[in-house]
Amino acid sequence: MFRTIAMVLGAASVIAAPSWAQDEVETREPRVWESRGQITADGERVRYRVVAGETFLRDDDGNPTASIFSTAYLREGVEDPRERPVAFVFNGGPGSASLWLHMGVFGPQRVVLPSNAEDDGAAPFDIRDNPETLLDEADLVFIDPVGTGWSQALGDTDPAEEFWGVDEDAASVAEFIRRWLAENRRWNSPKYLIGESYGTTRIGALMRQLEAGWNDVSINGVVLVSVVLDFKMDHTAPGNDIGFVGLFPGYAATGWYHETIDRSAWNNDYDAFLQDARDWAVDTYLPALVRGHTLSEADRRQVIQRYAAFTGLSEAYLDRADFRVTLSQFRTELLRDQGLSVGRFDSRFTGVEPLGNADSPEGDPSGYGIDGAYTAAMLDYFTRTLGVEITEPYTTLGGVRQWNWDAGPAGGENSYVNVSPWLERAMRQNQDLRVLATNGIYDLATPFFATEMTFNRPGYYDQDRITLTYYPAGHMMYLHQPSIEQLAQDVRDFIE
Repeated sequence: MFRTIAMVLGAASVIAAPSWAQDEVETREPRVWESRGQITADGERVRYRVVAGETFLRDDDGNPTASIFSTAYLREGVEDPRERPVAFVFNGGPGSASLWLHMGVFGPQRVVLPSNAEDDGAAPFDIRDNPETLLDEADLVFIDPVGTGWSQALGDTDPAEEFWGVDEDAASVAEFIRRWLAENRRWNSPKYLIGESYGTTRIGALMRQLEAGWNDVSINGVVLVSVVLDFKMDHTAPGNDIGFVGLFPGYAATGWYHETIDRSAWNNDYDAFLQDARDWAVDTYLPALVRGHTLSEADRRQVIQRYAAFTGLSEAYLDRADFRVTLSQFRTELLRDQGLSVGRFDSRFTGVEPLGNADSPEGDPSGYGIDGAYTAAMLDYFTRTLGVEITEPYTTLGGVRQWNWDAGPAGGENSYVNVSPWLERAMRQNQDLRVLATNGIYDLATPFFATEMTFNRPGYYDQDRITLTYYPAGHMMYLHQPSIEQLAQDVRDFIE
């Protein structure tokens, strides 16, 4: 139940243009809408206040450079805010608004899609109260970085120069977080960061922006949903053999799901199968990749045969590919004889391919199978339920261009971005910082084994503060009802 209690503050008009002229920026105030609602979360009735609107970032002279749109849910009746955790939530991309985590799992309402990886079809979509929301445990602040949702650069600011890059993006989000804490007097509350996909990369970069320095923001915990901290762990560019290893157990899981393998060879024991895939990837596959031309013909044949048994790809295909199968090739080849490709974000999804000889899929069925529902649900919720009166274009994903991948000491340009050392350092220098890394087994965009290899590194010396969880779904594991229930409980337990 929602009740709008305050309309837009400041200018009453809304514009149709995608950005504001400098003189207009200097004369208007950020637009903000407030409302109230209540929800039953984890069996507890929670009343809360919603603040949805803009926060202006400013340069040293006080001129607005960007507007960040956020949606904050604040529980009412809290006696001491210092005891009430606050979680800052965002998605990835780079260039994605936070609608996926907002309307998928953590907000008070969510859009419900089939759990069996079916296409979302067309409106009307099912939007309902979300008992899995975290509002019983923490206040929630959903952030849309510059260039996503309704967040945008202002005046003459060039977003590609000021905001679109590993460091630039993290700096702007860090500035927003500091301002929010100050304006809401929450500096002494327990603080959590929740990010998905590139949002986990952003969290790594935020560790440098927030935790390094004398005026740091000490974080109690980070929730990494579908993790990518070190990009080389699953990138199958020429010469980067470790990427094939990071992907392989995910390939095997996909073969099991689509029954392209002989499950009886593992006595239909899924867990034992996945563990065998992990062990083979490290103990046999990686050494074979490293040996290259020095690998004996007998060993080569054994590697190909075993790879085929784990995935269902033919031995002839693996021989031609030199047992190095890129993600696009795997997605196209696995079900080629059925005229189907499998999803990147969620390999449970399948899509019909127009050509039988293509080298890459027409699209991602786990992307186009859900985007219509989420975009419609988010905008319907904003405008009808929260009363947000904005008619400007809303950027779900894809509006950000010219991303600066040069992250200085974190790599980029001629190397792979790796923000993992910044998280490692933050854990060394903040003894209370804990990590929850959540993984969809059928996620081929940020594969679970690449995450495991990352957290196996010596830099993560205190394994007791790191928890990895797994779900029988994909990148957005909250598309699967049993997984959303387990994910929400895992995050709730982590914050508790």
